[in-house]
Amino acid sequence: MAKKKEVTVEEKLRALYDLQLIDSRVDEIRNVRGELPLEVEDLEDEVAGLNKRIEKLDNELSLIEDQIKAKKILIDESKQSIKKYTEQQKNVRNNREFNALSKEVEFQELEIQLADKNIREYKAQIEQKGEVIEQTKVRLGEREKHLKHKKEELDAILAETEKEEKALNKKSEEFEKQIEERLVKAYKRIRNNVKNGLAVVPIERGASGGSYFTIPPQVQVEIASRRKIITDEHSGRILVDSELAAEEQEKMHGLFVNL
Repeated sequence: MAKKKEVTVEEKLRALYDLQLIDSRVDEIRNVRGELPLEVEDLEDEVAGLNKRIEKLDNELSLIEDQIKAKKILIDESKQSIKKYTEQQKNVRNNREFNALSKEVEFQELEIQLADKNIREYKAQIEQKGEVIEQTKVRLGEREKHLKHKKEELDAILAETEKEEKALNKKSEEFEKQIEERLVKAYKRIRNNVKNGLAVVPIERGASGGSYFTIPPQVQVEIASRRKIITDEHSGRILVDSELAAEEQEKMHGLFVNL
């Protein structure tokens, strides 16, 4: 049975740095999109809310129109009653009957006055709600236009980057499988805890990438020997020498170009 080839520390470092380069490229793509997906989502919610408000106001207008119709019917009925009572007054036999009919006429006249007042109030409500609807429609038109623009912007970015992002995510998964699980977990933990998601960084001018803390010369020699995985005591990042980083960057550049 063939003995399984042991993976050297250098190979592990190269694999980890390659994984970092892939994930950083995905981060770059997502940064290009920025807040656009959230902006689009917020605008969609706002447009839906405005449409719902207009629908609610339209329903309220319909109810008010129905109330106006009901009041107009009541006025017509009261007018018919007044006409009827006035005719009956011509045939009364005594003052008591005349006065009773007069009270009925008076009551119907009050009903008409109240109904007229209600109609005026309803019409004022219609005017007020109509203004709100118009203002809301103007706002809706503006937000729909803005949403269309933002969607087009997002779609254009997605068209350019979605294919590459999917390919990179697949490559990231492939590279993870080449690295032992404990290292992948450590890499992800560091990546989540540090700025810009950089978990593996090269030494630049005697300090870890993105840091101002100088690394002692003896530690730099150890990193360059690639015999063990060394982390920066200040940031916790995994460190690689600049030569290894340059080689892997060139290699991964070729991969990115061909995706």
